Amino acid sequence: MTTVGSYEAKTHLPQLLKRVARGEEILITRHGQAMARLVPAKDERNRDVRSVLQKMRELRKGVTLGPGLTIRQLIEEGRRF
Repeated sequence: MTTVGSYEAKTHLPQLLKRVARGEEILITRHGQAMARLVPAKDERNRDVRSVLQKMRELRKGVTLGPGLTIRQLIEEGRRF
């Protein structure tokens, strides 16, 4: 892992990001102490859509608007005339 100072990181950020995109990890320090770490981002496009939808359905279970409330009532309550 490469270490760079905060001033150098600020000055050369585009070059550092190119290196990170190639898989390198970079530690950013200030006065010799670690402050941040640049690592390659996870590829968000590889998510399984079905598993995400299933998790959303599980989170919704048991969630209600309140006793006797409908979406229409909440919409009308929030409108300004």
